[in-house]
Amino acid sequence: MSTALLTDAEKTARIKTVVQAAGVALRQRHPWLRRQDALGAAIMAFALAGMGLSGWLYWTGAIAWWLCLPLSAFFASLIHELEHDLIHLMYFRKNPLPHHLMMALCWLSRPGTINPWIRRKLHFQHHKYSGSHRDLEERGITNGQPWGFKRFLMLGDWLLALWLRVPQMPNTKRKLLLALVAPLGYFPMGWIHLAIWYCFLGFHGANLYAVLSGSEIAWSATTLARMPWIDLATVVWVGPNQLRMFCLHFVSSNMHYYGDVEADNVIQQTQVLNPWWLLPFQLFCFNFGSTHAIHHFVVKEPFYIRQWTAKQAHAVMREMGVRFNDTGSFARANRWQRGAEPASAQVSGLALR
Repeated sequence: MSTALLTDAEKTARIKTVVQAAGVALRQRHPWLRRQDALGAAIMAFALAGMGLSGWLYWTGAIAWWLCLPLSAFFASLIHELEHDLIHLMYFRKNPLPHHLMMALCWLSRPGTINPWIRRKLHFQHHKYSGSHRDLEERGITNGQPWGFKRFLMLGDWLLALWLRVPQMPNTKRKLLLALVAPLGYFPMGWIHLAIWYCFLGFHGANLYAVLSGSEIAWSATTLARMPWIDLATVVWVGPNQLRMFCLHFVSSNMHYYGDVEADNVIQQTQVLNPWWLLPFQLFCFNFGSTHAIHHFVVKEPFYIRQWTAKQAHAVMREMGVRFNDTGSFARANRWQRGAEPASAQVSGLALR
């Protein structure tokens, strides 16, 4: 039957069938893939060890900051994928202690993110209402916002992503909720993250301005004694997550559609976004733009299975009309309809990742 005669629901069912079959066949060829809990724990240990080793090598002077930072960002991207799978209860579903321990380690290693237990509820809402005004998760990372300097700033700073939306809120209650209550979802890790990041930017930014203006800043002895520790934390912990977050938010917010998506129409929710020029971004969000759309069709496959079966998934998705590299959506504020005007974003919600 020609795909032109199929409804979007039938196309979605066809994609699900092919993707699920590819996962089953893969596990039949490699039975060790069925040990999902053990694999999740092993990946967590590997990623944490990678971040720890990179940080230790930088601390001992064995590698430079410009190598430590992207290495740690790559390992942190693995941990982000683990958290996403944990949110969908893919590891230790029937064993709460290791499950919640892994959730906690995800947050500790990625401090600039929202509390993962809060994110779970919002992520389920993302799947239920993807592309609508009720999809707070994607709206919180700028999905649906017209492109400009404001959206650029919001991509890498969860506090700006909240506060720059406050003027758009329709009443005082909503303004206060977004400005004062929503940041509590990031306490304490997100607050620690931003405190270190702002100290780092403020100190070095002020010194740069002083040099350029021919002046000098007389920092206190206490400040000078603390800054090496701030610098260390920035290179090995905060900075990698700033890089990872910006790349992930840029890719995710532009591969999801917003505003004119039909309810429950998975075909319209996402695109596959993997042009060659996005490769540096994909490196620090574990190929998210290429594989996350698969997750919208088959939710319960771990991230490493999606990577492995992406070739089969992409083939059937392309056949069924899922869009690939629709970069025109950037200019229309992520609207599905081509030629749609980028309506002003009436955005509330949280910057979640």
